[in-house]
Amino acid sequence: MTVTAPAEPKPDCPLCPRLVAFRNENERQYPDFFNGAVPSFGPQDARLLIVGLAPGLKGANATGRPFTGDYAGDLLYATLLRHGFAQGDYAGHAADGLKLKDTMITNAVRCVPPQNKPVGAEMNECRPFLKARIASLPRLTAVLALGKIAHDNTLRALGQRVAAAKFAHRAAADFDGPNGKVRLFDSYHCSRYNTNTGRLTEAMFDDVFFDICKFLGS
Repeated sequence: MTVTAPAEPKPDCPLCPRLVAFRNENERQYPDFFNGAVPSFGPQDARLLIVGLAPGLKGANATGRPFTGDYAGDLLYATLLRHGFAQGDYAGHAADGLKLKDTMITNAVRCVPPQNKPVGAEMNECRPFLKARIASLPRLTAVLALGKIAHDNTLRALGQRVAAAKFAHRAAADFDGPNGKVRLFDSYHCSRYNTNTGRLTEAMFDDVFFDICKFLGS
């Protein structure tokens, strides 16, 4: 797998005109927000990479840290703390001192999209960063995709066709990664909508992490 892009885009990444226009609009409306391509969060020796969809407008786009400042982050970080993948206290802002253990979090699309819905061209433009991020983790053996879009983009970043593995909650499939074998785990996204409708419960989310812990031997 040849990698030519950096693992992190510049905060003012110019690649997607619609996302740049939305960023400019948000800078006017919310001048105190981060308003940029949100960088990955976690240590470089992580064995687990968690891939989300995109920053939330008043979550990661505001705080500058993935899944920080919204309901999805409340559930994700609480789950990581329970399973030993994080330490400290999660307080919903980037300066809360929370640290990740053996885990990194990123997004398939690094800039906040309107209505939280990136389009195909934006996923294509951002995928080289995901591909580079995967390649940059020398100990990576597990990837957790939160939702089908993250699943599909991770497959493509691994050089696979989308048909290579069907998305389903708690599904898993093995692939060759740039630094060895990688197991792709799936979960429904930990969004408020999914939990409010019962599509994803805390117990279901825990089950995915039990699977990952068993796989990693932790």
